[in-house]
Amino acid sequence: MDLSRRTFIKTTVVGGVGLSAFGFDLAPVYAQTQGLKIDRTTETRSTCPYCSVSCGVIIHTIGDRAKNVTPQVIHVEGDPDHPINRGTLCPKGASLEDDINNDRRLLKPQVRRPGAQDWEDISWDQAFNEIGAWVKKTREETFVEKDQNGYTVNRCEGIGWTGGCTDTNELNYLAVKTMRSLGVCYFETQARV
Repeated sequence: MDLSRRTFIKTTVVGGVGLSAFGFDLAPVYAQTQGLKIDRTTETRSTCPYCSVSCGVIIHTIGDRAKNVTPQVIHVEGDPDHPINRGTLCPKGASLEDDINNDRRLLKPQVRRPGAQDWEDISWDQAFNEIGAWVKKTREETFVEKDQNGYTVNRCEGIGWTGGCTDTNELNYLAVKTMRSLGVCYFETQARV
């Protein structure tokens, strides 16, 4: 059957009139169609995490921020006020809502032990402690106090740092201070990769 746009609209209108003739009240349905799905949402401005372009996004969340209400992301769009993307998003940025609402999204740290086949869930405290222990061990094993000419260099050549496009200036400031205090000399950022 070849259904044109005009025939589809006529059929829909006739069907709506037919339903109202049988006592169905279409006023709530009509009222719902007049509003946007983002009318009752909270807007949060953020940065797209995918590449180093750092496009601005607006994340629309529904939920009244009450104690027992879990907010849910219902829409993601480009930020028209952002100087980089001016409201546009690439396909990956436009699919950000699906990544946020994905049921396979990781919500806690995981680790795969040496020789193990599966990942195990660990607590945030355990993750911080293990990362700290590995950083300390690596720094102690790879710290170079003097180079081959006898000059004092105090550097750690076994650790590197890569920043991301969603890192704030404050985080980057603290990261550089922390890495420099450890003697780390290999720095990079995702924006340059």
